[in-house]
Amino acid sequence: MRFTDRYPIIVTNRKEACRDFWIRHLGFVSGFDSTWISWLTTQDQSASIAFMTPDHPSAPPGPDNFSGKGMCFELQVEDAKAAFEKISATGLEIEYPLTDEPFGQRRFGFHDPSGLWVDIVEQTEAEAGFWDKYMIGSRS
Repeated sequence: MRFTDRYPIIVTNRKEACRDFWIRHLGFVSGFDSTWISWLTTQDQSASIAFMTPDHPSAPPGPDNFSGKGMCFELQVEDAKAAFEKISATGLEIEYPLTDEPFGQRRFGFHDPSGLWVDIVEQTEAEAGFWDKYMIGSRS
């Protein structure tokens, strides 16, 4: 099976605020925008996300309003420091500062208007031996 796209749909009463946030702070563009759903993508289509109101009859069964808990949206970049500077320049309040993590990431993060945690990450070298105790099959 070949997928042509993949994206989460965040059900929220703040669809317009989310759309505007992702366009302003993260440089996404609107691919489809209606009264009940906004689908956004990057200009190179390397990432997509959608925001949907909870009251449209075409909504798939099951999704409740997103509570802001239990989900993290990872956006992997080549240079987290450059992304941090660019996003900070838009006036966005960064909630987790640019940090070099011992497990092999340079990252920073913030919430969007729906409560979704957005983690901007660059893969780096983990500290020697960091992952040894977590790997399946390596425990004594």
